[in-house]
Amino acid sequence: MQTMRPPIMGTRHVVSAGHYLAAHAAFEILEGGGNAIDAGVAAGIALGVTQTEKVNFGGVAPIIIFRAETRELISIDGLGVWPRAITPDFFMKHHGGKIPATVLRSIVPAAPDAWLTALELHGTMSFGEVAAASIRLARDGFPMHALMSEFLKENESSYQRYPSSYPVFFPGGRAPEPGEVFRQTDLGRTLQYMADEERAAASKVKSGGRGAGLQAARDAFYKGDIARAIVKFHAENGGLMSAEDLAEFRVRIEPTVSTTYAGVEVHACGPWCQGPVMPMTLNLLKGFDLKAMGHNSTPYIHRITEALKLAFSDRHHFFGDPRFVDVPIADLMSQAYADERARMIRADVAWPEMPPPGDPRNEGDARLAPMPIPEPADKSPLGDTSYACVVDRHGNAFSVTPSDGSNNSPLIPGLGIVCSGRGTQSWADPRYRASVAPGVRPRLTPNPALALKDGKVFMPLGTPGGDVQCQAMVQVFLNVVLFGMDPQAAIEAPRFSTYSFPGSFEPHPYFPGQLALEGRIDRAVGTALDGLGHQTFWWDDYTWLAGAPCAIVVDPVTGVRSAGADPRRPAYALGW
Repeated sequence: MQTMRPPIMGTRHVVSAGHYLAAHAAFEILEGGGNAIDAGVAAGIALGVTQTEKVNFGGVAPIIIFRAETRELISIDGLGVWPRAITPDFFMKHHGGKIPATVLRSIVPAAPDAWLTALELHGTMSFGEVAAASIRLARDGFPMHALMSEFLKENESSYQRYPSSYPVFFPGGRAPEPGEVFRQTDLGRTLQYMADEERAAASKVKSGGRGAGLQAARDAFYKGDIARAIVKFHAENGGLMSAEDLAEFRVRIEPTVSTTYAGVEVHACGPWCQGPVMPMTLNLLKGFDLKAMGHNSTPYIHRITEALKLAFSDRHHFFGDPRFVDVPIADLMSQAYADERARMIRADVAWPEMPPPGDPRNEGDARLAPMPIPEPADKSPLGDTSYACVVDRHGNAFSVTPSDGSNNSPLIPGLGIVCSGRGTQSWADPRYRASVAPGVRPRLTPNPALALKDGKVFMPLGTPGGDVQCQAMVQVFLNVVLFGMDPQAAIEAPRFSTYSFPGSFEPHPYFPGQLALEGRIDRAVGTALDGLGHQTFWWDDYTWLAGAPCAIVVDPVTGVRSAGADPRRPAYALGW
């Protein structure tokens, strides 16, 4: 297919990120001798400046890293936990079973520790070095891009709820127009303070100063002035975050889950997020000759949609923080289980609602979670988030999906950051596995992926989009692996998305049978899908609602790195 942009190809290093200035920040690090981890952290922090309507430095940042020399692959959860003062029935007792858009939905900010942990374990540079571009972008400003300006205008009322946020995003009482320079001076000072604390600590140590510096940057956030400002703001506004919650927090190194599809080993994050949905869906599709059906044909879209419904059903009924609930992840990931579940996919009819979950452990009705009341509206829910990936000259790879928008949580005065509002992805009702409890991680939508082939990096992949993420990732992956598309063509190809499951965000809307199609898909295909029982509606030809994947594909023969970035949002790739 003819694409709006060419794939960006290089033989040394490439980066693709949700905003072009974040890609540039990463590329500067690579050109300066940093590795993929240094560059990926630089991109991730920059996304929290340039896309601060959808990503925040005080938010979440799940990461997958591959080290070429050792062939080690790890994930860093980059996800905070509920404060210890919360109780499982808190929102049922005090807020009618809802999690309000206040500081009460705050969990411990995890992204800063995720960046610092990645640098500490696998990076080569200091926090100050990788954050330098972000400090400049926050302090001096950058030209407002059209999508952010549009988002601010459409969500002005949500920002008006927060006296600390509105003046930052609506200087002079209005949203900046595209091309106007947008500054976040408080955010710039916060990042600079961490860099200064790092530099001061590192200079006092004759040897091993880098580690001491990273620790000082971490302490500046979780124990120093930043932590004190967060706790003070929460205390003044009815929040529950304590100094102990922040001081004792550390991100977790977690195992990935994986499957092999068409000779490619696909790794995703665990069931503390929705990550397993992608490999589970691929397992369900192995028994179908999707290529023979034809790309985006009626049977192709139908089979993938029905497989996604099955995977999302298991997400709803089983996924949660494995430290607190028993998630049968090994059973859910098994091919035997997938083959059994795939028999529920019929060629002639669609499930009119979310299918029932599987029963991998013969638990009967004990596995069933409650179902929310279906939504009468036909409008698909929105999501926030961004994404970045890097492959360096050594073959190391970095894949990250940072998130936390600024319209549903207040900025901390003087800091320019939110205290992660990801509590909105928990359920207030304790009957759900992914419900509120002290120390528990909400079930996160952001979920990076990383694929290997013959023990080497093949493709880091991810996207924003809330519940659309895994769906877009499956489609882009299949476009590359089955249809031989380069990553740019795979990303630009028209996409579809089902909403026939309870959504991840409060109030967890449910749209039985709903299937969205981008307008470039053949209208006759939509009519045929309606005939199978899908409730289709049409997006524009290109819409940011379909996600905005970025990906890098490494040719296993030539080693050439090819990157794609989605023109549906201000994503760009750079390489050499």
